[in-house]
Amino acid sequence: MLFHSSIRKDLARSFGATVVVLATIVMTIILIRTLGQATRGSVNPSEVMLVMGLTVIGHLTTILTLSLFIAVVSTLSRMYADSEMVIWFSSGKGLVAFLKPMIRFAWPILLGIALLALFVWPWSNRQIQDLRDRYEQRNDIERVAPGQFQESSGGKRVFFIDKDSPNNQTGRHVFVSSLDGAIETITTAQQGQIEWHQGERFLSLQHGQQMLRNHETGDVRVTEFKDYQLLIDPSSKLANTDVQSRMVSTMGLFKQPTSINMGELSWRLGLSLAAFNLMIMGLAVASVNPRVGKSYHLAVALFCFVGYYNMINVGQNWIASGRASLPVFMLILHGGAFVLGIFWLCVRHFNLSWRSLFARKKVRPKGAVA
Repeated sequence: MLFHSSIRKDLARSFGATVVVLATIVMTIILIRTLGQATRGSVNPSEVMLVMGLTVIGHLTTILTLSLFIAVVSTLSRMYADSEMVIWFSSGKGLVAFLKPMIRFAWPILLGIALLALFVWPWSNRQIQDLRDRYEQRNDIERVAPGQFQESSGGKRVFFIDKDSPNNQTGRHVFVSSLDGAIETITTAQQGQIEWHQGERFLSLQHGQQMLRNHETGDVRVTEFKDYQLLIDPSSKLANTDVQSRMVSTMGLFKQPTSINMGELSWRLGLSLAAFNLMIMGLAVASVNPRVGKSYHLAVALFCFVGYYNMINVGQNWIASGRASLPVFMLILHGGAFVLGIFWLCVRHFNLSWRSLFARKKVRPKGAVA
């Protein structure tokens, strides 16, 4: 059918262009952020592109939702501006008739958004966290760059080592500064090498000295040694990090219905429902009024998206803190948004307004006494 095919083609062109633009912007922002994390030592510099790719995949739900919403608003606004809507209205196609071709075009996108939010989002977060954990759990010798002062993974030591072996197991001119409470320890040695004792990694230092300073009492003690072993990779540092709700699979959220998990579940389900509701709102809000400018309705549409998306985040915090329950909040927010979108669409379809309603009430039958 000409009507359906023309609508879907216009939506496809607008949607594709919007996805490219938004994805480029998001990738640029995430790349800058990831480079900053690599500079601070939170991300392996050689894995910057991998971390950026996984982060972008995790944000595809928001990108696709916003792209679909903008595509609907911009396509229909262009049709209003080019008088195409007048032609379709004259042929008997009301605004509600646009719902069917829009749903036929958008259902694969809506399905993709649901799959990304429910399955890909926790997977990408787990992969990113695994990369960061592996980078943080390196032994302290591997973290040190030759000729540079470097903080250890635990943040309690500062190292300086001139490495001279291809496997980074030995080094010369070793400097180690650590702080444990009020006790500051500064250890220097001519040479150090990695050794294993009972499954734990030690740094064996030769020909050096160690200075201990108590900042509370002011006592200083200097000790010279020929051989000294320093534990650099304790087992506690290799413990797994706390599992966060955004890394838990959707089935795991259902199996452990804690308040935090229910808040995360509301966010994932809310993205899919919001994409459908925003599509209906986009059909209702799209129009062109020469008196207010071409970008007025696009600004209103973006305001609707920002408000809806922020309410999803606020609802996640409310559910996680126990201030609201998952079924009640989902019904109020997404059910209310659906009812609002349908009502708005019907008002536009039947061309209703408060002025026309009041005018109908003032009409009196013939022969009525004033």
